[in-house]
Amino acid sequence: MEKGLLSALKQGKTVYGTSITSHAPLWTKTVEGAALDFVFIDTEHIPLERSDVARMCQTYSAMGITPVVRIASANPVLASQILDAGAKGVLAPYIETIQQVKELTGAVKYRPLKGKQLQKILDDPDSPEPELMNYIRNFNRGNVCILNIESIPAVENLENLIAVPGVDAVFIGPHDLSVNMGLPEEYDHPEFEKRVKYIIRTCRQGNVAVGIHFSESPDRQIKWLKEGINIVIHSSDIALFSQKLKQDLNQIRAFNGQKSVDDPGSVII
Repeated sequence: MEKGLLSALKQGKTVYGTSITSHAPLWTKTVEGAALDFVFIDTEHIPLERSDVARMCQTYSAMGITPVVRIASANPVLASQILDAGAKGVLAPYIETIQQVKELTGAVKYRPLKGKQLQKILDDPDSPEPELMNYIRNFNRGNVCILNIESIPAVENLENLIAVPGVDAVFIGPHDLSVNMGLPEEYDHPEFEKRVKYIIRTCRQGNVAVGIHFSESPDRQIKWLKEGINIVIHSSDIALFSQKLKQDLNQIRAFNGQKSVDDPGSVII
């Protein structure tokens, strides 16, 4: 029986995580008491070396927290490398086509097969011998395949994308989606909200988990929980540190009769 993040998602449970950008040895202690289900490690926008990501994945796994890694592009080789490093969830950015999804699921769900044999299974999932299929299932047990939906073409093709066997979840990228819509960072715009609601509704109807990532206050997370998300990706270590540091220093400045410093803006990853 599958356990961990994949099992929770398959059961429709709500899971909680945050983005971790630091690989400092003691940083793991800062999240240990938060009862996280997963940590989101981003190699698309954050300059992390492969060996650093491997250490982070191994450490968080040992703590019972599932490492979910966003690869730099929808490349099956990168997906395989990150699984070899210890990730259990693979998130591919800017997914728009069925071919991208098939290549991703091939890497996440059918390792170590490659080439013609893998393509044969992707074209006909019932084609392999039972002995081989049992081996593949056990080899990749618990792996979570996640699509980053962050463009209008992706939204318009969403039903077909999530229908590909092996897709477990969707992460909505609010920043890139809003920019793609011509509404940069207008997260309360009716048209943006309409698109997000459609994504959530379509995913849940298709038995695919769905989440959205914000670095601001928990209010946005609660708002979208009410609409049906079941993956909460709240903020990041760098954003939370920045927000708390600014808040504390402004309190000290106020005591000292000095003007508060304006918010420099959200940390976007």
